[in-house]
This record gives sequence, C-alpha cells and structure tokens, in this order.
Amino acid sequence: MAPRRATLIALTTLAPVSWGTTYAVTTEFLPADRPLFTGLMRALPAGLLLLALARVLPRGAWWGKAAVLGALNIGAFFPLLFLSAYRLPGGMAAAVGSIAPLCVIGLSALLLGQRPTVRSLLAGAVAACGVSLVVLKAAGALDPLGVLAALASIASMSTGTVLTKRWGRPEGVGPLALAGWQLTAGGLLIAPLALLVEGAPPALDGPAVGGYLYLALVNTAVAYWLWFRGIGRLTATQVTFLGPLSPLTAAVIGWAALGEALTPWQLAGMALAFGATMAGQLAPAPRRKVLERGERGEPERKASRCCDTMAPVECRGIREVRYSPAGRAAPHPVRSCQR
Repeated sequence: MAPRRATLIALTTLAPVSWGTTYAVTTEFLPADRPLFTGLMRALPAGLLLLALARVLPRGAWWGKAAVLGALNIGAFFPLLFLSAYRLPGGMAAAVGSIAPLCVIGLSALLLGQRPTVRSLLAGAVAACGVSLVVLKAAGALDPLGVLAALASIASMSTGTVLTKRWGRPEGVGPLALAGWQLTAGGLLIAPLALLVEGAPPALDGPAVGGYLYLALVNTAVAYWLWFRGIGRLTATQVTFLGPLSPLTAAVIGWAALGEALTPWQLAGMALAFGATMAGQLAPAPRRKVLERGERGEPERKASRCCDTMAPVECRGIREVRYSPAGRAAPHPVRSCQR
C-alpha cells in the first residue's frame, strides 16, 4: 500500500472512530430522550461553521444535489439512527448497521458500474458477523419499528455515500464546502421535526454544553470533512468498509471508560471485523489487457476493450493478432486505437 494512500485511509478512519464515541458522550453528558435535538445540534452548527470557513455556496443543479445528499446522509440518517438505537435492544441497531458495506457494494454495482468481487463480498459478510459478535446480547422480542428504522438508516446512508461518489464535487469546490452544504441541509430538515416531536429545547448544564460542542466540532464537522474527503479519493466500497470501526470503538470505550466487560466472543468479533476492514482497503487487482503467446509459441488473442474488433489496433505497444477465416492467426501492423 503506497504511503500517501495509507495516510489517506488513516485520516478517513478517524471519522468512524470519532462516531464510535457518540454513544458514551450521549449517555454520560447529554439530556435523555432527545435524539432529534441531539441530531440537530450535531448537524446544523457544524454545517454553518464549515460554510463560514469554505465561503462557497452551491450553484445551479448543485442546490438540488446538496439537498438530496444532505437528506440522505444527515437529515434522514440521523433521526432514523437514533430511533433505531432507542427502540432496539442489545446493540441490534449496530448489528443491522454492519450490513452497510454489502449495501454499498450492491449500490456501487448499480450506480457506479463497479463490479463486486468475491473478496469484497466475503469481507462484508465477515465484518457483519464480527460486529454482531461484539454488540449483540441476549434480548427479548425485537421491535418492528426499530428494525425498519435501522434498515432505513442504512439504506439512506449507503445511497448517500454512493451518490456522493457518483456526483463528485463541482470544479473548484473542496470537501470542506461539500460537507458544509450537506450538514446545513440536513440540519434544516431535522429542525422542524425536532420542534414538532420533542418541543422546546431542554435546559443545558455545563457537561451538556461541552458534550454538544464536542459532537458538533469534532464528531461532526471534522469527521464529515474527513469522510467526504475520503469518498472523493477512495472507492465507495473502501470508505464504507471503515464503518465497522465505529461500533468497535464504542465497545472499547465502554470497556475502558465505562467499566463494561468484554467477553472472549466479543474479542473474537473485534478481530474478525478489524480484519474485514483491512481486507476492504486492499486495492482490486488490475485487469491485464495485453496479448500473450500460447503454450506452443502460437499467438493467443486475449480479450481487451480496444482489441475486441478484427481491425488492426494498438494496445500499449502490444501487437494485435488478427484471425483469418480459416482460423489461422497472423500478426498485423498496429495503428492508434480510436475507441
């Protein structure tokens, strides 16, 4: 792995690691039963801060694109995520969320034309199993609304990730502005919902103010800037394979800071999920599009996008083999490939 690419992956990793601290901060410092208000305080202040720093507003079609991405990645994702977390027991929401890499693999094939590999599918399955071992605990009947909310949150975030990769960024616009657009749009969508469902904002003490400042600045503004920066430079599948680090971070913090015990099964799950995350960062093997010779010294024609016709073409300096009607191969001079 090249040093620059390894640095890029390491910086992008900081986003899901930061998101893994959300549970501890929420339960220890923030008002209880205020998921929409918490989502609003994460998104809107962070978005406005990034907009002030970037000083770039969307233009033309990007007003609509920013609204769509903001709704998928923030406005819908945050409320659905908190709803599932409140209604599902024993880390079930995180377990459902661990299928996100498989969702992104499927959507990437559909929207980006990226053919899924056996390695990525296996890594996605292993990551889901590993996270499930870490977060699942014995529980009673599952709440149907909570399960639907968890599935919807994953569908929303996965679609937003793939569309962010598909649409890219306008020329001259960096990830800072893109993150600011989406966080602001998402926060504006959450605001009326929070007011209607939860009423007026609660009174905040010192720890709550500090917790909200951390969530807005570090957990959201910096984290989403790094996340969208990573999406722009890595494949959508590689980025989403970093997602399982979030519940793993939450489990480690629960053990180190909150006194929660880790069982051998949870440790095994951590190893599986971390190994799957590393496997998801491996670049796919490049396809060889060259012409090689057969076993008996006879030219053998290999399939290539620019060598699929019978016309003489040039493929990176390798001569093309043209087949006569009788089935005998004969070399022909090469020209520039016009396709």
